[in-house]
Amino acid sequence: MELNQIKELVNIMESSMLESLEVETNDIKIKMGKSNTIKSNIKPKEKNLNQGLVSEEYKIQNQKEEKIEYTKPDEVNHENLTEIKSPMVGTFYESSSPESASYVKVGDKVKKGDILCIVEAMKVMNEIEAEIEGEVVEILVSNESPVEYGQVLFKIKGA
Repeated sequence: MELNQIKELVNIMESSMLESLEVETNDIKIKMGKSNTIKSNIKPKEKNLNQGLVSEEYKIQNQKEEKIEYTKPDEVNHENLTEIKSPMVGTFYESSSPESASYVKVGDKVKKGDILCIVEAMKVMNEIEAEIEGEVVEILVSNESPVEYGQVLFKIKGA
């Protein structure tokens, strides 16, 4: 099994509703399961497995999800904040295309039903809408980042 095939399996797990996946070939066995993070375990069946493959798998297994927080410079009152969470596992997009401006930025006023972002899951673009009217005070995910089900994407201060 080649590294590209392993990466594709990781992508399939990330973007699907699967809880676990197990693949076995002549020289390799891969088990993946989901909890709060994506995990993959590659166990060689033979001692002479290509060392480069093991090194790449270690990198895949130990990747950390980058979390970038954008906040307004002034003090944020956390009492009246609503968290907008991802309804699915997928990829976060801040705009409809790479050339387009972001749907929202920190400080923008939004109305209930305004589009905040897109979460792509299994090649389907799902628009995430504001649940309340208010002001965007935090964006907790960077563009094109993978997101988990229930992960907080935005914090909106109610009007």
